[in-house]
Order: sequence, then C-alpha cells, then structure tokens
Amino acid sequence: MSKEEDSRRGRSGGWGRAHMRVPAQKAKNFKGTFKRLMTYLKPHVWTLIVVFAAAILSTIFSIIAPKLMGDATTKLFQGMMLKLKGVPDARIDFGYIWNIVVVLFVLYVLSSLFTYVMQYLMSGVSQKMVYVLRKQVNEKLARLPISYFDSRTYGEVLSRAVNDSENISNTLQQSLTASITSIVTLLGVVVMMLTISPLLTLVLLLTLPLSFVGITFITRRSQGYFKQQQEQIGHLNGHVEEMFTGHQIIKSYSRERQSIQNFKKINGRLYDSAWKAQFLSGIMMPLMMFVGNIGFVLISVVGGILVIKRSIEIGDIQAFIQYARQFSQPLNQIANISNIIQSTVASAERIFEILDEKEDVADLPNVTVLEHPQGHVRFEDVGFRYKEDSPLIEHMNIDVKAGRSVAIVGPTGAGKTTLVNLLMRFYECRSGKISVDGVDITKLKREQLHHLFGMVLQDTWLFKGTIRENIAYGRQDATKEEVIRAARAAHADHFIRTLPDGYDTVLNEEGTNISQGQKQLLTIARALLADPVILILDEATSSVDTRTEVHIQKAMQKLMQNRTSFVIAHRLSTIQDADLILVMNHGQVIEQGTHQSLLQAGGFYSELYNSQFATEAEEKGAV
Repeated sequence: MSKEEDSRRGRSGGWGRAHMRVPAQKAKNFKGTFKRLMTYLKPHVWTLIVVFAAAILSTIFSIIAPKLMGDATTKLFQGMMLKLKGVPDARIDFGYIWNIVVVLFVLYVLSSLFTYVMQYLMSGVSQKMVYVLRKQVNEKLARLPISYFDSRTYGEVLSRAVNDSENISNTLQQSLTASITSIVTLLGVVVMMLTISPLLTLVLLLTLPLSFVGITFITRRSQGYFKQQQEQIGHLNGHVEEMFTGHQIIKSYSRERQSIQNFKKINGRLYDSAWKAQFLSGIMMPLMMFVGNIGFVLISVVGGILVIKRSIEIGDIQAFIQYARQFSQPLNQIANISNIIQSTVASAERIFEILDEKEDVADLPNVTVLEHPQGHVRFEDVGFRYKEDSPLIEHMNIDVKAGRSVAIVGPTGAGKTTLVNLLMRFYECRSGKISVDGVDITKLKREQLHHLFGMVLQDTWLFKGTIRENIAYGRQDATKEEVIRAARAAHADHFIRTLPDGYDTVLNEEGTNISQGQKQLLTIARALLADPVILILDEATSSVDTRTEVHIQKAMQKLMQNRTSFVIAHRLSTIQDADLILVMNHGQVIEQGTHQSLLQAGGFYSELYNSQFATEAEEKGAV
C-alpha cells in the first residue's frame, strides 16, 4: 500500500479534512452551459411572460415621453417665432403644453408601476430558481462518493455551493430584467426614431458595427478570466479555511510566514485574473461612450441641416437626441450585462461540474433488510485499489463472529483505514465481497448499512449546538433521560454537570470550549445512545491525560460489550484483550490471532510489539 492511503485518514473519506487542490478544469461550451442554465426558468414561464409584458409596457410608456416633449417644444417654439414676427393675436398655446405635461405625468407613473411589478416578480423567480439549484447541489453532495471530498478542499466545495449560486442569483434578479428592458427599449427607440427621421436613424445605426465589434472582442477575452477568477476564489476560501482551523498548529511550528506567503501566491493569482476580467469589462463603457459621442456629433450636424431646410421641426431634433441617448443606454447595459453573464456562466459551469460528478453506486432496486442484525462480518477474497495501476488490497479474507472485538494493527500505510472504509462502503470493492450476517453489503440499503455502525474516532466531530443535541445526534428520537443515561455510561455526566449550563451548554463550531478528552467522552456517549451492532474505534487516548484516558478506556469497554468491534490500534498495549488481532502490511492481512498466540509465533506482530515496548521503556527511563 502506498503512503497516500494513510494520508487519507485526515480527510473526509474516513475521517476528517481534505487538503488537496483540484486542478483548474477546462471551460465547457458557453452556449451549452447557458442553455442548460435557462432550463431552470421553464417552471416559471408564465411568470416570465408577465414580467416580459410588464417590461414592454413600462418601456413603451417611457419611450413615448421624448416624442411628447418634442411636440411641446415645437409648439412653444412656433408660438415664440410668431410673436417675434409680429403676427397679430400670436400666442403660445399653454393649454396644449399643459395637457402634454399631464399625459407625461401619467405615463411616468404607469412606467414606474409596471417596473415595480416586473422587479417584484423577477425577484421571486430568481430566488426560487437558485433555491432549486442549491437544493440540487446539496442533495448531490450527499450522493457523491467519499473520493470526491478526498481530492478537494472544503473551501472549494463551499465556494461552488454558496458563492457561485449567489452570483447566479444576483445576475438573474438584476441582469435578466435589465436585458429585457434594454432589448425592448432598443427596438422601441428605433421605431420612434424612424417615425421622426429615417435619415437620422440611418446615421445613428451606422455606428452600431463599431459597438458590436468591441463587445465581441472584449467578451471573448473576458470569459476565460472570469472562470479563472471563480476558481481562484475557491482556492482562496480553501486556504483560509485550512489556516484558521489549523491556526494552533501553524503557530506552534512557527509557519506563519509560509502561510502568509501561500496566501499571497493564491491572492496574487486571484488578483491577476480578477484584474484582467474587471479591466476588460471596465473598458466596455468608455468604448460605448466613445461610439455614442460619434453618433451625437453626426446627428447634430445632419439634424441642423434638416432643420434649416425645414425637413423636420426643432422639437423633433430635441426628441431625436433624447432617443439617441436612450439608444446608447441599452447598448451600454447590454455590454455590461454581457460581462456579468460571462461571470455567471463561469459560476454555472462550476456548479454543473458538481451536478455532473459520478455518484456513489446506486442501491439495488430489491434490497435486503436485516430484521435482527447480529454483526457477523466477513471479507471474502476482497480486492481494492485507489489507482488502476496500484493494487492496495488483494485476496483479503477475514471472518469476524458477532460480538467479537477485532484489533487492526500495522505500520503507517498498511491499509487499516482502507479496510474500514470498505466495510462501511465508503469505497466499493474491486473484487470479492463483504457480508454482514451473510448478506452482501451491496444488497443492503446504504442507510441501513450505516445504521449498523457506530464510530468513535481519534479526530472527534461535534457541531455547534448544545451538548444534549450532540449526544442525541446518535438517535433522533432520544429522550432527555436516555441522553443522560448514555452520558453516565460514558463517564461524561459528571463533567457535563459542572459546566455553567449543564446539558444545555452550547459548543462552538470547533468544540474548543471543552477539552479533547471531554469531546471524546461525548462521542462515546453518542455511540452508546445510537446502540449500534458494529463499532469502529480509532484509539482516542493518545492526546489526553492519564486520568481522562482511564475514563475513556472504561467508557469504551462499556461501549464494546456484546458488540462486534473493529479497533484501529496504534499502541499495541491497549489491545491485548482483543478476541482477534489482524496484522496488516502492504494491504494484506499477514497474521491473525490472539495477542499471546501472535507473540509466541515470533513473527511481524512480535517484532512490532517488542520494538514499541522497548521504545516506551526507553522513554520512561529518560524521564
């Protein structure tokens, strides 16, 4: 067995945290990802139709306004010119202008009302869509094999599940409605400009090719940088999570400087990709403004000539200039939205990568149910490998009778953890089979299989909540009295009652407000309450004081009574009373028997035990 097997022990596969980086993957097809993302809007098609209608009405009301203002300006200009020419009874028709003002007020109120309806409905659609997306990601993570988490940091997985989905939510809520209004505004403005002057409209449209060339060039370049930005955010989250959860180790080994240097490297890569992405999206607006200003100059020159020739009215020029500004505004919005969409699609790619990951082997349709499980475990010709070209376990045969305690010993990388991972079906056997009470574990529903096991590991896991809740995690329907009974059996009741709030004491996320030994006693109480048939025990007394070790040993002995127990042993002196000792090396069970029989055999176990005993004796002598 390679050294990588034992290193898995600190990760979520058996048993804790992952510390490996996942390499950046190739971006998927932009169109395919965007199209797949849009399928999440299908359940809301009728709401989107209402949103689209509200956007059209809101935009139409706002588009009509410049034309009416132009008419008011023309009427005012005509009255002034008649007065200047001395025409008898010449006057400005303020009644006509006042009517236009009232109509404009009504139009702006209606436009605002429909905009409110559009935003309200779109907020609901976007949140419902992202709710479904998050739900799918969460359910998918529950179905993914342990190997997925073994090769990724928590920070990266969290970044995809939280940051990327939030990015999609923001885009849908803000950019989708902006896209609709921009497109409708663009079409409406073109129609209104054509009714005023087809020639001026043609002059303005001649500037469009410059805009499209700029948008196309920038979006193609920025897409890759937005993808890199999201990936680096995931790496940064992973690094920060590792550094803060392991800050005591970092300080104790004086590795703060190296930690800061690693952070600077990741932060530098994030800065580089984010800078390029934001720079490219930032030059979009100046480019569009430049093209728009060219259009204004051309309109002013040509429009002035048309007014002199009396081809159009002065108010029409005013209205056309307003339309020209409205024409450039949706173009600018579309340019900005195109950059946001690049970032959103990059986020969607990363989420879809999770959703497309290969899942655990599904349970068989006709599963077997163990009505009265006893805990008889058998390995028959089991083979396993993490990599195709590197066999780890081959032809393993073990027969453990119900209620017996089995110790698994061996050097680092021998395959002890792998054996347990296979037993709990965290990994699938490549060959052979593992059975419980004569039933192949692949024929059992995973949920039932896992209910057969209780785990007490060296790396304790407690969540933020009360002590009662943490103990009751072993059985959801447990009463208060049962929780207390389990705590007493685990020798944890005394220290719990000395805490300010007793069983209602809230543990923080890392469980640092109680000692390591106390945490271990709580995990034993949790296992006792669950009342499993089979126990997985990882010697947990190496980091506690002698008195606490005695309590833990007594609690573990109580826990192991009448249960099949697999004990991964590091100190051989603690497993001398085991019914069966499995000696593993290089993925093979090379010896098995009781403590005395293995010592008398004078084989690998005897050498391992004597070397460990000699080392402990030397340490005691040195003290």
